[in-house]
Amino acid sequence: MAKVEPLAYEDKTVYSVGAFNRGVAQWLERLPSVWVEGEVTELRRHERWASVFFTLKDPEEGASVGVSMARGQFDGLRLDLANGERVHVFGRPQLYDQRGDFRLRALSIERFGVGAHLAALERLKTKLAAEGLFAQERKRRLPLLPRRIGLVTGNDAAAKRDVLTTIQTRFPPANILVAETYVQGPRAADEIVAALRALCEQPNVDVIVLARGGGSFEDLLPFSDERVVRAVATSPVPIVSAVGHEQDTPLCDLAADVRASTPTMAGRLVVPDLGELVQRLDRARDSLGRNVRRTLDRDVQRAERAHERLRRAPALLVERKRARIEALAGKLGTLSPKATLRRGYAIVRNEHGVVSRVSVGERVDVELAESSFGARVEDVR
Repeated sequence: MAKVEPLAYEDKTVYSVGAFNRGVAQWLERLPSVWVEGEVTELRRHERWASVFFTLKDPEEGASVGVSMARGQFDGLRLDLANGERVHVFGRPQLYDQRGDFRLRALSIERFGVGAHLAALERLKTKLAAEGLFAQERKRRLPLLPRRIGLVTGNDAAAKRDVLTTIQTRFPPANILVAETYVQGPRAADEIVAALRALCEQPNVDVIVLARGGGSFEDLLPFSDERVVRAVATSPVPIVSAVGHEQDTPLCDLAADVRASTPTMAGRLVVPDLGELVQRLDRARDSLGRNVRRTLDRDVQRAERAHERLRRAPALLVERKRARIEALAGKLGTLSPKATLRRGYAIVRNEHGVVSRVSVGERVDVELAESSFGARVEDVR
């Protein structure tokens, strides 16, 4: 920065406008950074601008001061600020010497009361977690084909359109019951709880989507209200929470059975894609048909083998019986008296039968292998 030097005019010390502005700017740079509270007005942002500009206004006194902030820093805060919001701005005073434009150069911005809200939410989160409301084992699986889908959302909300469009595109036969309600403001928590209960009482509602698009921290506060969180956790119907953007995590997300990063993703979670489902069914039907044909072919082959065995069984049985009879016949032939007679023996009988002892003068019949004859005993030895 150029040096600040006065001009010499006899008995006066005179500064040029540029020197004066530079002097004031250098003096302001020695001041510390401070927090300033006010309402955002005249917010101006452009993709080609290096900075974001707005006016910070004191609603009580009407005083105002211009504020500028590097666009990268502003976007990194992800505040989605809008005119009329009350904020705390941390920065230092700065004078642009070319135009004598006094501004507050912002280093950070917080919504008014955010710190207190965050602390209260953290206490509530710890309390509900200790009660088991966020436990993973409480989560229920979503039905594959819900008979009826409940949708709790705001009136004319982009979130409602995204959910309905996604569901109807993926699964046209879907039956959707919409409950429109307040999704921000002091009445929102009670209205959301009432809408959830009303949908749970409707017949055949198998899943409920709780949806809201992005918004400021304050806008999303109803979805971290204890009444809403408990209603979600105790719902008899599985609930999909799709509140805010992906980086937002209201407490109802933790209590829901499934958290969707966006309303569009919620629509994808609650219904299958009909085209993909039909393809899967076609593949399953083809696979089932192939399995049936393979099973039938195996059964036919087994039946044919059984038929062949049955056809051959009588002949095999007769053959086995014949072989057995022949074996027995052979054994009987070996044990037969005829076989003994053929070896030179004879059978002697009297009138009483086969005899082993005879007497002199006794008449007997003698059987040989090839013939027989009668005889009278003349001598006994």
